[in-house]
Amino acid sequence: MAIKKIFKSNEEWKKILTPEQYHILIEAGTETAGSCAFSINREGVFHCIACDNPLFISKAIIESETKWPSFFEPYSPESIILKEDHTIGMKRTEVICARCDGHLGHVFDDGPPPTYKRYCINGTVLKFVAGEKRK
Repeated sequence: MAIKKIFKSNEEWKKILTPEQYHILIEAGTETAGSCAFSINREGVFHCIACDNPLFISKAIIESETKWPSFFEPYSPESIILKEDHTIGMKRTEVICARCDGHLGHVFDDGPPPTYKRYCINGTVLKFVAGEKRK
């Protein structure tokens, strides 16, 4: 499944995103831990708030002591891009939306089986679509 890229100027993004969403997606910011924790007990898909790209399914949510929404796998391998990140003096792997190149969070190797991954994502940049299933 090929993801069709979308491109917008910073001014265009500022018109459609809240200041916090813009800071996270475009400036690679981070929301305050615990400010957007959520518990979903129904089936659905989390999409990018900026471009509606499906990113994670509700069945992949994991409990994490980090206080950020966390998942053990993406919607599909094509939904996200992983990029090495050294911005705070340590090696991390950034998670980026494959459609709009927006910063979503980071992935770590301390998750549960079967993937042993923990996608630690800023919930402010996610939109939940209840009832939707992975295609």
